[in-house]
Amino acid sequence: MDISTAMYHQITEVVREVAKELILPRYRALAAGEVDSKDYASDLVTIADTEAEAAITERLSCIIPEAFIIGEEAVAADPSLLDSLPEKELVIIIDPIDGTWNFAKGNNNFGVIVSVIKKGETVFGLLYDPLSDTWDMAVKDGGAWSQGDDGKLKPLTASPAKPLSEMIGFIPYYIFGYTHGQEARDRLLKLFPEFDRIMSLRCSAHEYRMLSEGSVDFSLTSNTKPWDHAAGVLIHQEAGGYSCTLEGDQYHVGLKEGHLLMAPDKETWELIAAKIKAALNPKQEGFLVGFTVTPEFK
Repeated sequence: MDISTAMYHQITEVVREVAKELILPRYRALAAGEVDSKDYASDLVTIADTEAEAAITERLSCIIPEAFIIGEEAVAADPSLLDSLPEKELVIIIDPIDGTWNFAKGNNNFGVIVSVIKKGETVFGLLYDPLSDTWDMAVKDGGAWSQGDDGKLKPLTASPAKPLSEMIGFIPYYIFGYTHGQEARDRLLKLFPEFDRIMSLRCSAHEYRMLSEGSVDFSLTSNTKPWDHAAGVLIHQEAGGYSCTLEGDQYHVGLKEGHLLMAPDKETWELIAAKIKAALNPKQEGFLVGFTVTPEFK
């Protein structure tokens, strides 16, 4: 089944409607019983997440009944849903509120992410900001654009290559303390002065937007979850950026492990990747040798 441009616009309008109806009214208005934790204390889920995911799923099912539609919260309840993604003809993946911790704390770095996957390949990606009612989107081999609050589309261009000392990047260093141990995290931190600035927004939607708009130069992820990365990787690539996992894999929705690094081009990627891999596993030939995950991050 081919997905038309009109259908992509319908998907975007569904996201906008649900955000207005169910997400924004809960922003800075959550009651104590409307926030819960999942895998660990700061991994939050709210009533807005579950209600928005259900509403987006129901409405998209009416528009594209042939699609297999899953969201982050559905996968949290049944992880086996991920196993069949690469084999499905058409999949729509929803992150109803990306940056839930920010949302629950009243911080404005949150968004909605939707990706369309055809035969295992991401063909459409949407990163939507409910507060500004703006979004970035891309179509496979069709370019990437930003829709501003003036209603006009602007083509996206990722950051050009530059010296490391001038680069700004996203690295969620605190997570690497859990996944690789505190010593590896501390070695990673020692790399930070080589760059202009390292930060983390705790929100893939806004981090990918800044990457694809050229405001930030590179990003390292601690996971390959499709609701976090499928849309953003496509948009960044269509904006001219380069990405690959530190383990040597090109991103796809069936990838369950790895650390995804985005950069302006392949040469810059190789330079940053070498430094990061040396910091995380300085005495190992294979990057994943000795890799462990603490229980709360499994």
